[in-house]
Amino acid sequence: MAGTATGAATEWTQLLNNGELVTLVGRSGQQIQHQLTQISQLAQQIETQLNIYQNMLQNTATLPRHMWGQVERDLDHLRGIVQQGQSIAFSLGNADDVLQQRFASYSKLKADRAGEESFSSTYQLWSDTNRETIAAALKAAGLTSRQFDSEEATLSSLRSMSETADGQMKALQVGHQIAAQQVAQMQKLRGLFSQQMTMMGTWLQSEQTEKDLAQARRERFFATSRNYPTSGGQKMAVEW
Repeated sequence: MAGTATGAATEWTQLLNNGELVTLVGRSGQQIQHQLTQISQLAQQIETQLNIYQNMLQNTATLPRHMWGQVERDLDHLRGIVQQGQSIAFSLGNADDVLQQRFASYSKLKADRAGEESFSSTYQLWSDTNRETIAAALKAAGLTSRQFDSEEATLSSLRSMSETADGQMKALQVGHQIAAQQVAQMQKLRGLFSQQMTMMGTWLQSEQTEKDLAQARRERFFATSRNYPTSGGQKMAVEW
């Protein structure tokens, strides 16, 4: 799912004019908001499912192998959700950087934000906070961020933990914490993106207003210009 949002934000770095930007912002804004909503809903579904597994594990020695296989798939999907959120935040921050570099009027709008922070730095702070929270949850379960970075490392760690009821419970608990964190973080990311889109809309509107005003002045100037007569002067002729 991250491909669409990442691609849309990347397109902002290849704009030719503000007209293209207006069209692209509206289209990709809807796509990214929809994508963030989907990611949040999927994280919530995983959170609910892991809670069900935790309740089941309290009444059994260990979860059966076929059921643990579903746990592994859910946790791997969760790992993918984390990466998608990070990818979207990076792309949106990069788009903000590019727009500030290319359009002076856009960069001036950062003064309207608290602390004059750019959206790029705000997205970076969101990304850092998200990673640190996940790292803390993994550490509490005896895991590291590196073990959660790739599919192979994640599944290897989960297989080791599946051998005991205590290991399974720790994996379910950390998965539940990360899923809950992602639901909250996706809401924050959607909020940041909404603020960014609002600011971009304000900027585009001001840019268009200036263009409309300049066009109106040109039309008024040419409409009131006089056609001065050119007849009545000395007639030019060749003298021999």
